[in-house]
Amino acid sequence: MKSLRDNLYNWLTIKAVADFRKEDEAAQQTADLFYEMLTVDFKLENIEVTKDDSFYIVTYVHEEEEAQKATFPIELIEVMLEQMKEEPHKFKNYPSEDKNG
Repeated sequence: MKSLRDNLYNWLTIKAVADFRKEDEAAQQTADLFYEMLTVDFKLENIEVTKDDSFYIVTYVHEEEEAQKATFPIELIEVMLEQMKEEPHKFKNYPSEDKNG
C-alpha cells in the first residue's frame, strides 16, 4: 500500500487538473478515485486544501486525532497542469459523452 503522503500528492496533482479542466470527465473521475482512497483506505475526514504563494496545504483529521497537515510545493503539484497548458494538443480532453446524441 502506498503511503498517505503519496496518496495526498497523487490526489492533489489530479485535483489541480480536474479543477482547471472541469469538463474533463476522466480527470474528474480520477480525482474522485484518489479522494475515495483517502477517505476509505486511509480513513481521513475533514480534508481541506488551501494554497499560499509557495505551497498547497492539506489539513485533515485521521481517526479522530487532532487535525494534521501536509504541505507540498506548488511547482511539484502543478507540474502536470503546466505541461497541459503549454502543450494542450498532447493532452486529450475526455468530456462526458452526450447520451442523447
